[in-house]
Amino acid sequence: MFQAGCIGLIKAAEGFDESRGLKFSTYAVPVILGEIKRIFRDTGPIKVSRSLKETALKATAIRENFIKKEGYEPPISYIAEKLGLSLSETAEAILAATPPMSLTREDSENSEGESIDIPVSFPEEKIGEKLSLFAGLKDLSREERALIYLRFYKNKTQAETAKILSTTQVQISRRETKIIKTLREKLSEK
Repeated sequence: MFQAGCIGLIKAAEGFDESRGLKFSTYAVPVILGEIKRIFRDTGPIKVSRSLKETALKATAIRENFIKKEGYEPPISYIAEKLGLSLSETAEAILAATPPMSLTREDSENSEGESIDIPVSFPEEKIGEKLSLFAGLKDLSREERALIYLRFYKNKTQAETAKILSTTQVQISRRETKIIKTLREKLSEK
């Protein structure tokens, strides 16, 4: 903090204009305080611009509101649309808000850094799983797809789903169990 104050004092001395009729202290105090505040505001392992931090805060708020309302993560395109930014600008803001993870771990007994293995999932596996799931869903009737959509994509309860589909919660429970069993059998064959 002392160093930040000294830097502020130097900046104040360099920027002071005696012809304005102000006392040096009137000009210097806000400049020094600004430097000290900047240190607190900008502390962090990675320095990012203030505008990027503000965008990241807005993106985080949009994301959290969406999760509360819908019950799942919003697509980046949704956040980008709400912010009025491109996908790459939105992704950059989201990454700026994500705290960095250290790839080494310091033990209190051992002063050497120990590497941490980060598990990596292969996108091909997820793509294959999604394609198989969509193929399985295509084989379902319209009513069965509506039930799965309401229960697992809209996170509706069985009672809410029953009300929407004009049936009972017990029937929804039985149909859901049957559909899931059928999907598992089809997916295990592939």
